[in-house]
Amino acid sequence: MTKKEQIKKKLASVFDDNLRTKQWENYVDYAIIGLIVISTISVFISTFDVSPLCQKILNVIDIFTVVVFTIEVTLRIWAADEISPKYKGFWGRVRYCFTFYGFIDVISTYSFYLSLFLPLPYYILKSLRVLRLLRVFRYMRSFRLLKIAISSKSREMLISLQFLAIVTIMLSFVLFFYEHAVQPDVYDNGWKSVVWAFAQYIGDPGGFADTPPITFAGKMIATVIGILGIALFAVPAGLIGAGFSEAMENELHKEDVADNIKKLHKAFERKLDRPTGFQVVPQYLSICDIQARMGMKTDDIFDAVESSEEFRLINLATTQTIDEHPQDSLAIEHCIVNRPYGYFIDRNSKITIVSPSSLVDACIGNFSYYLALIGGFNYISREIGELRPYTSYYTFGDRYNHEENLPLYMEDLEKLTTREGSWTLTSLVASGANEPSYPTIFHFGIGGKKGDESFEGENLVVKDTKSYREFYEDLTAELESKFDMSSDHQRYHNTSVSNLFVRKYEEGKGCDNNIILRIAWSACLWDSRRVEIAKTIADALKRHFENDVRKEYDPDLKVKKFGY
Repeated sequence: MTKKEQIKKKLASVFDDNLRTKQWENYVDYAIIGLIVISTISVFISTFDVSPLCQKILNVIDIFTVVVFTIEVTLRIWAADEISPKYKGFWGRVRYCFTFYGFIDVISTYSFYLSLFLPLPYYILKSLRVLRLLRVFRYMRSFRLLKIAISSKSREMLISLQFLAIVTIMLSFVLFFYEHAVQPDVYDNGWKSVVWAFAQYIGDPGGFADTPPITFAGKMIATVIGILGIALFAVPAGLIGAGFSEAMENELHKEDVADNIKKLHKAFERKLDRPTGFQVVPQYLSICDIQARMGMKTDDIFDAVESSEEFRLINLATTQTIDEHPQDSLAIEHCIVNRPYGYFIDRNSKITIVSPSSLVDACIGNFSYYLALIGGFNYISREIGELRPYTSYYTFGDRYNHEENLPLYMEDLEKLTTREGSWTLTSLVASGANEPSYPTIFHFGIGGKKGDESFEGENLVVKDTKSYREFYEDLTAELESKFDMSSDHQRYHNTSVSNLFVRKYEEGKGCDNNIILRIAWSACLWDSRRVEIAKTIADALKRHFENDVRKEYDPDLKVKKFGY
């Protein structure tokens, strides 16, 4: 994340409308509310005859509040894309300025500067200043709920108003036929009766429809219109009341979900991995385990997972082979997110760990995360997306017509890998999801065909095959001696396909050396030494591809806390 992006994210937090969160940024919100109130009071006082000294004080308050609000509103507009991606770019900022609060911000603040160039009337300027008071609504829960209630019932209200309008027009035509017969000078056309009927709904304040019916039928129609006038306000009021109740219930439900998300986060307390001495986040927690630890109901757990991008539901049966006769077992996996597609971190390393299948392959994201953290490598992971239909980030055709977040993912990957001496290691899983088991645990590939165990060939995704072979032979020997786990090179998996993501770099971007490593779930998930395995792979990568840089292990690996 660049410095500019960090500042924007901080500003978005500073201008958070939620006053109930316990954060120092709330002082900024309260200060803004205070200045809005002071500014409004000063406008009110200015309506009286005041002394010259008092007038000077009011002018100082005016100038001070205008300067502060100018800075605040300008920063709000600049950081608008942190609120929503649709406000990105110049026209996105313009779109933000035409939202309700954005428009109020702009006209109540920048109108002061307009008056420096245009002779605006005094009453217009003061009216625009008073509009600042509407800005307080963004901090009021009741107004927010009312807005939601009206929005949720807008369709029903529109239908009721359409019905009312149609019935009123019909009655006004009937009224015309009866009244025209006895007072043709008053009701000389249908427009008069239509105007009279609709004027009754607003009390005819201008007296422009002071033509009451005099026939019995006309009076009966007028009575019906009067009853409809009551319905005009009663029906929307009832709908808004129902919508307000629903909004309150939804608000309370959201608060409960937010509390449950916090509970889930606390459930993923880091545990000491004794072989390495590192504090690591559990790769998963079973539903029963969370219920026992946190006292949460199943529905509460599911609601929290559905509402948070940092948790997902997994079936552990997909991590076992057919030979193991897997049984369905639901669990929760915790992940880390800072991008629309998932997670990205640039550690200024020549090595990048790529996890394109964290979303769909249970717990490989956790293994890949610690592989990158232990080695001090860059890391990019796909954590967010639809599971059905699933759109792969590992293989695809056109990056711009595949999945909405794929272009950003590839751009970030190219940022990490367009460096001199760059290498990538893509971590995937094998021997699971009802697949057969293989004799080997670690399956390496560099762009060759299945069964081609040589280190040479055409169209490989590793150009420096000599360095790769040294790395492969060194690492596989260490994995064999330390963990009694064997490896193979392109024996069981094909990596020669043309739509492989490492073949989709833009011209002049990306790196020439891309290793693909498939790891059996038995090693990266079910083996108690999995963190030590990740450390072994990380150490080998550093020895062979980044031995010119001395790195200490990240201090975060020793911190005892909740989650990532």
